[in-house]
Parts: sequence; C-alpha cells; structure tokens
Amino acid sequence: MAMADLHDRWVAERRNEHYYKLAKKLNYRSRASFKLIQIDNRFGIFKEGDAVVDLGACPGGWLQVAKERTWPNGRVIGVDLRYIKPLEGVETIIGDITEDSTMAELLERFGGEADVVLSDMAPNIAGHYCMDHARSIDLCMYAVNVCDRILKKGGKLVMKVFMGDMFPSLQRALEKRFQSVKVHSPDASRPTSSEVYVICKGFRGASVKLEDLGETEKKPEFSAKGGFI
Repeated sequence: MAMADLHDRWVAERRNEHYYKLAKKLNYRSRASFKLIQIDNRFGIFKEGDAVVDLGACPGGWLQVAKERTWPNGRVIGVDLRYIKPLEGVETIIGDITEDSTMAELLERFGGEADVVLSDMAPNIAGHYCMDHARSIDLCMYAVNVCDRILKKGGKLVMKVFMGDMFPSLQRALEKRFQSVKVHSPDASRPTSSEVYVICKGFRGASVKLEDLGETEKKPEFSAKGGFI
C-alpha cells in the first residue's frame, strides 16, 4: 500500500473515532448526528416550530438533532422498520415506508403540512456497487414520493444517496419538484464513502390524496441501522 493511501486511511480512521467519541460525550445516538448538524449549519434546514419527518430514523440520532433545532414548538416524527427507543417530544412509527399502510399513516398525520423531510435510508449492502447504487436510488424515490404526499409548498428535503450513473435521473426528478437542489458531503461523512446528501429547498407543491395510494411496486430492502454507524 502506498504511503499516500496509508495516510488517507489514518486520517479517515481518526475522523471516525473523533465523531464516535463526540457522539458518546454529547449523548447522541449516532455519529451521523453530526452530518445533519453540519448540513443544517451550512444550509439552514430547520427553524423553530417546524414539522419534520425522518425516514430510516433508527437509532434516533437525526431525531435528536431535529428536535433540538425545532424546539420548543416543533413536531418530529421518525419512521423505521426497527423499534426506536423513545425520545421525549418525538413521535415514532414502526413501519416500512415502501408499504402503502405506512405512507397512509404519515398522510393522515401530516396531510400536506410537513416543513422538512429527512432521509438517511440505505439499502442492504450487497457488495456489488451497481446493485447497491440502484437500490439507493429506489429508496430515494420513495422519499420523493413522501414529499409529494406530505411536504408543504416551500418545504425542504435532505436525503442520502449513493452516487452513480443513475443519479442524474434522480436529480431531474428533484429539480422538477424543488427550486434549489444541491449535492453536499459533510465533513462527518467517511472520506472513502460514496454517500452524498442532496439538499433540496423550495418545494413547488403536489397534491396527492389518501385514496391515490395503492400502486404495488417491487420494494427495496432496508438495512438494519443501530449503534454508532
């Protein structure tokens, strides 16, 4: 291994260790909390009183940040297949966002009144990059569908995606819906990771009724999230 590669690996390991320890110290459930903190500091995602939906929310690190930054009158709901340990002032839904029943529950709770949709969802990693990228894009499109159903006009979306050759199609779908679409990699992300975050502002608005739910699609697999990842 070349010296440059060894140095890059050392830097990445030090960075991961730093955010892991900092999460422990500050009582965040995941080192990923710092990704959202850095995104919000740079792009101004949250404001006091916002209604926020977090998709793929377990173990709850992003929920903690969203609650802190919309305090005291914000409303935060997390959705995940896995049980999320309760957080004061945060609602949770145990369900699969690719299922109509989960989408319908979100629609009933929010209608078109969410200010922010967050998605840190990731597919089960198969180890084949093209397949993993395609599954990531599928999950992103489910997040876009959530926006169509519950996000208010002018709302925001922060979403993780694995970069690859299908990204331009996702970007086009987002640009049709949002006035601003930017791609960003926060410092807290692993330098060797292909993940990036898409920050979308100025939702143009959509009208999807509860009875419109019902299409059946092949559903991507979710990865089980937990611990400090």
